[in-house]
Amino acid sequence: MIFGLIFAAFLAFQGYVAVKLWWWEDHNPASTAFMEARLAVMREKMPNAKLKQQWVPYGKISSHLKRAILVAEDDRFVDHEGFDWEGIQKAMDKNQKKGKVVAGGSTISQQLAKNLFLSGERSMLRKGEEAIITLMMERLLDKERILEIYLNVIEWGDGVFGAEAASRHYFGVAAAQLSQEQAAKLAAMVPRPRFYDRNRNAPWLLKKTQIILERMPRAQLP
Repeated sequence: MIFGLIFAAFLAFQGYVAVKLWWWEDHNPASTAFMEARLAVMREKMPNAKLKQQWVPYGKISSHLKRAILVAEDDRFVDHEGFDWEGIQKAMDKNQKKGKVVAGGSTISQQLAKNLFLSGERSMLRKGEEAIITLMMERLLDKERILEIYLNVIEWGDGVFGAEAASRHYFGVAAAQLSQEQAAKLAAMVPRPRFYDRNRNAPWLLKKTQIILERMPRAQLP
């Protein structure tokens, strides 16, 4: 009986995810699970806290930022079907060599799946659900739409979400007007956005920005 109820809840959630992804093919998400979680944390300290986010269509996001994000986060994005197995193996080898987790190997699709629907907890169950959502996303949305949603909802600072809010927060320009250097710096911030919001001239951030700049010309846009 209990197993049956758990399985029914599991199927219901998958159905909910599939319907949401189908709807988002041509409608924009108003929020994400991660955004709601961050807002709840912020409101524990400041009850009137609000997130900074402004949706912009794919064509109004600088191609420099698209290229920077792809080379920084998922340089095989246009070729894989949700999972970069070579990248995962490299991350595992790197973690084993270092003796701790220093690389993840998650694709843009996996990151978006997590941000849209899942909590921040780390568990095998959550990773399994992330994989299921990633597979559904890759089948229901094309690559351009996945990248468009990703660029509009990822965290880029304390309460700052999406390319438009980030561009204005850090550089006072629209996402369409970002230079190559500005785009590379935003991409370099993605792994630790709140830390880099407070430490905008951190040595590693500046070093990674230069690495991304050098790699940007090889990016394949969807």
